[in-house]
Amino acid sequence: MTARPDAPAPNPHATEAQVQAALSDNKLAQVLYHDWEAETYDDKWSISYDERCIAYARGRFDAVVPDAPLPYERALELGCGTGFFLLNLMQSGVAKSGSVTDLSPGMVKVATRNGQNLGLDVDGRVADAETIPYEDDTFDLVCGHAVLHHIPDVELALKECLRVLKPGGRFVFAGEPTTIGDFYARKLGQLTWKVTTEVTKLPFLSDWRRPQEELDESSRAAALEAVVDLHTFDPSELEAIARRAGATEVHAETEEFAAALWGWPVRTFEAAVPDAKLTWRYRMAQYRAWLGLSKLDEKVLRHVVPRQFFYNAMITGVKPGGAGR
Repeated sequence: MTARPDAPAPNPHATEAQVQAALSDNKLAQVLYHDWEAETYDDKWSISYDERCIAYARGRFDAVVPDAPLPYERALELGCGTGFFLLNLMQSGVAKSGSVTDLSPGMVKVATRNGQNLGLDVDGRVADAETIPYEDDTFDLVCGHAVLHHIPDVELALKECLRVLKPGGRFVFAGEPTTIGDFYARKLGQLTWKVTTEVTKLPFLSDWRRPQEELDESSRAAALEAVVDLHTFDPSELEAIARRAGATEVHAETEEFAAALWGWPVRTFEAAVPDAKLTWRYRMAQYRAWLGLSKLDEKVLRHVVPRQFFYNAMITGVKPGGAGR
């Protein structure tokens, strides 16, 4: 698994001047923020390439395409980050080989390294989602996780996905924030950050406080995050965007309501305290709590709470002209 030799080099330590410039240049912000996050992103979001995340990725796929004939021959992950979605889908048997693309050289570097460590047949390219650098009719599947909300022109990106798909090929995107879900998640995160960073100023809690320079760097990263997160989605409007792009068999699902109300404060707290304080027992307890609340969402709340109130949206569609999968 390799990245192209002419790929730009990552820039993992943006200066304050670069951050200020990025505030008015979205593409620069995307590169700086994701290069900044690349080497620590898997740890930050508890991403792994074992059974836990294989099951999570496959669960997102099956939620919108429960009966796909597998495996797909060749898949592309758009905005791959560290390769979480495609690499885990490949391990679950969804695709035989694939390609990863991202605007961030740092993310492509980590994703290709992760794929190499897993022994998977995947190559990587630094690429803009609005101009995908592959020929027409190349892939059987295009996928992505938490990527569409970073793309300036989502409809154009989906048109590009359909262009590089073979007739009958399918795209599947998961992890996209809903408009209502993003509102309450951000408010909960902001409140948790403020409370945690203030309380840990108390002398008897000083060992729970991260060094100020690390908190300042997190704050600069958060400032970029506010720039790179361009969209939230109403599920019905996301379906309309996919249809305007030319897709057929379009369908959206949502997930995480109780799980999001719990998860966002927990993740923010974890980002505000030293890693050494977060024991294995603590992490497993939080994971089990999230699993339980996710099951509550799936078994009960999805039947009584309107889908637009859930945090994550998933969308799928098919390129016309083939039998579909």
